[in-house]
Amino acid sequence: MTMPIAPAAGSTLRDREAALFARLRALPSLVVAYSGGVDSAYLAWAAQQALGEHALSVTADSASYPERHRQMALAIARDFHLQHEIVRTGELERLEYRANEPDRCYYCKHELYTHLSALAKLRGYAAVADGANADDRGDYRPGRRAAREFGVISPLEEAGLTKADVRELSRAAGLPTWDEPASACLSSRIPYYSEVTEEKLRTIEQAEEAIRSLGFRVLRVRHHGDVARIEIAREEMARLLDPEIARSIDTKLRALGFRYVSVDLRGYRLGSLNEGLSLTPV
Repeated sequence: MTMPIAPAAGSTLRDREAALFARLRALPSLVVAYSGGVDSAYLAWAAQQALGEHALSVTADSASYPERHRQMALAIARDFHLQHEIVRTGELERLEYRANEPDRCYYCKHELYTHLSALAKLRGYAAVADGANADDRGDYRPGRRAAREFGVISPLEEAGLTKADVRELSRAAGLPTWDEPASACLSSRIPYYSEVTEEKLRTIEQAEEAIRSLGFRVLRVRHHGDVARIEIAREEMARLLDPEIARSIDTKLRALGFRYVSVDLRGYRLGSLNEGLSLTPV
């Protein structure tokens, strides 16, 4: 396989963009793991620009994948003429995944790359790529171990593109995801060592959609048994605590089966359920 073309130190955004496209064009063909989020959407678009019909974007459909993201992925694939397919993954059938230990994401990605690698081999695609970017280096991401085991490449990371870079390039490309909030699978809302079940995932999805329907944009509903812990962007906190809106949210979430509805006063932050764990970057 062609070696990645790394950007030089002190490179500009255009340099990093050029490195990405050089990397993609050096591949005969590519399968992109495409969730429809900021990073994978831009990578899918860039692969289509670089490789045309030799790029295939594949979305994994499972119980942990929100319907909202599924529709977004489908809309972008349609509007930007991506060659796109959906595969059904069964991570919930894996005991290790349901056990929800801190390496849960490894089993999710192992399931995904098992499917994508088999598809690539069957169809003759040269490589499988994920949407990891340069900001993901040094973070605790067990799924990266699975990527390494399957030989999955990360063209955005190789080109030195950060999340901010990807957003800017997505905006220039006209992708609607350029300012989408960070996304993660629904299982990330369940505290470690609490079993992941389809019932919990559906409750979380419905709870977040209920709050989103009131005009909130950046949020998570963490599932703590009979307690829903809401994390909201700090700039949206005051509105959330408005008595009328708070009453509406409380009513909606109680109707989903929660006995108590709480608000985390520190607001939304990435990976809050990792707090208190001693984690080594993966």
